[in-house]
Amino acid sequence: MARDLYVLEMDDMQQSAVDLADPTRLVFDYVRRMGDLVDAMPTGPLRVLHIGGAAMTLPRYVAATRPRSPQVVLEPAAEVVERVRAEAPLPPRSGIKVRPVDGETGILAVRDDSQDVVVLDAFAGGKVPASLTSAGFVEQVGRVLAPEGMFVANLVDRPPYPRVRSFVAAVRELGEVAVGAEPATLKGRREGNLIVAGGAVPAGAFGEPSPLEYRVFRGRAVADAFGGGMAVR
Repeated sequence: MARDLYVLEMDDMQQSAVDLADPTRLVFDYVRRMGDLVDAMPTGPLRVLHIGGAAMTLPRYVAATRPRSPQVVLEPAAEVVERVRAEAPLPPRSGIKVRPVDGETGILAVRDDSQDVVVLDAFAGGKVPASLTSAGFVEQVGRVLAPEGMFVANLVDRPPYPRVRSFVAAVRELGEVAVGAEPATLKGRREGNLIVAGGAVPAGAFGEPSPLEYRVFRGRAVADAFGGGMAVR
């Protein structure tokens, strides 16, 4: 790996990868797709709430591509935050504030209609905690999102996508839903990352990848592929 590439391993898996020389380089494909969603938002600074931080890959990306963006990261693993601060410090004046609190607790202190983007990328034991994909948590996300805001979530699942289906059912309450996934994940060869976006999902979300490279579902296609789930309460 490149000398300036910082990789954080947690739960026996590579959790984050940060190019310290170029934070706009997003190494993991699913993070690149999340970056595409952020890029599709209107120009200028964005108010972003991150549920889960790890090595702060996406917050660093937003800080580099959207200067003066106020960002808050809710990351309960204080030892991870200390390790990252020591081994891969955040850039000075990045606008990134890290709060040592879990997502369920931390979001309660966030003001109504105050965020342009809410990002869910939190794992415990290799899985997204069920409490963070519940209807109740999605309701809190809807409360803090601005009217034209977007919710972006990274989930790990495989066919028949029970986690994604129940999550999509909950996120529909925010507005439009879009889902992106690698073809290998859709074919069920392995468990993989699926990105779910909800709310005011902008045109051009996920960029314009080839279907052979990445599949994007919007509108009726979301219901056809990931419908039928029940929101978990």
